[in-house]
Amino acid sequence: MKKIVIATTAFAAIAALTLAGCASRAPESGTDSTAGASGFAADATIGVALPDKTSENWVLAGQLFTDGLTEAGFKPDVQYAPATGTVPEQQNQINSMVTNGAKVIIIGAKDGSQLSTQVEAANAAGATVIAYDRLILNTDAVDYYLAFDNFKVGELQGQALLDGLKAKFADKAAYNIELFSGSPDDNNAGVFFAGAMSVLQPKIDDGTLVVVSGQTAVAQTATQGWLAQNAQSRMDTLLAANYQGVELDGVLSPNDTLARAIIESVKSAGKPLPVVTGQDSEVESVKSIMAGEQYMTIYKDTRALVAQAIVMVQDLQKGNAPETNDTESYDNGVKVVPSYLLAPLVVTKDTAAEVYAGNTSLEPLTK
Repeated sequence: MKKIVIATTAFAAIAALTLAGCASRAPESGTDSTAGASGFAADATIGVALPDKTSENWVLAGQLFTDGLTEAGFKPDVQYAPATGTVPEQQNQINSMVTNGAKVIIIGAKDGSQLSTQVEAANAAGATVIAYDRLILNTDAVDYYLAFDNFKVGELQGQALLDGLKAKFADKAAYNIELFSGSPDDNNAGVFFAGAMSVLQPKIDDGTLVVVSGQTAVAQTATQGWLAQNAQSRMDTLLAANYQGVELDGVLSPNDTLARAIIESVKSAGKPLPVVTGQDSEVESVKSIMAGEQYMTIYKDTRALVAQAIVMVQDLQKGNAPETNDTESYDNGVKVVPSYLLAPLVVTKDTAAEVYAGNTSLEPLTK
């Protein structure tokens, strides 16, 4: 069992831990936490604090929480931090939820390293805190963590990049690539990158993969704010400095928004499209995959994640400890947080119809 230790220097710490050769994680069942032992009223207020709406999945999550919690009989208080000043505003929103008597506060953190004071106040007021999608760091006041298996996401992206390179460039023995990671204030970005590098680093070491720019450190690959313009600007610079007369074969992109920005940069430079990874199954990227541009994405069904969060709230309301399936992996710097992890799925042009079957928004795009 590999423990994922997450701290304020999450990128470097996780990458170092992973590349040191830690063993693969395997979720374990358990219900260690005693949170929710007393239960609460069936019509209680449930707070949901989400980051800004830069991703389709965050927008969808807010609506799903509002509808699902209402249908379950609760009073939802769903709030987004604005696009600027997000951390202080999210801190204020959580404080407001505590003041208003929320019995459970579900937090998709903008910056998980800056919320310890707020979650400790929530805990002191008797509220249960569920870290949603992003772990909250450096406090023992986080009761549960609910997410897709984000290290696995990175592993899948890394393997997909290798598979895509072999399929597209069958005549090559070595491939030129570049690496991108997410925002340094999002601890998930470090987990994604570490998972991917657990697959890619051995191939970099043996010469199968060549990072032409030499930029493999997290500080070099990070994309502040997960902003498309930052990724496109960096890709522009990388192409101008390193790919005059040199072919770019592949790019590790941690999500779809950045993948599309990277592809736009390559197109603008008049170069052939490389194999580009992604994540989130955003509509425009699914279209791009079906058009043969972006190579792959990861499907993390937001509907399933929100539904599981609501199940956890219902368990807590009844005075029961919610189910967890990993009680060893996610150390936030103070405690190992009992976690419930869902499985992510790889999507390529060949598998999209099968993976998205039943999703009324995405399945039609695969026809």
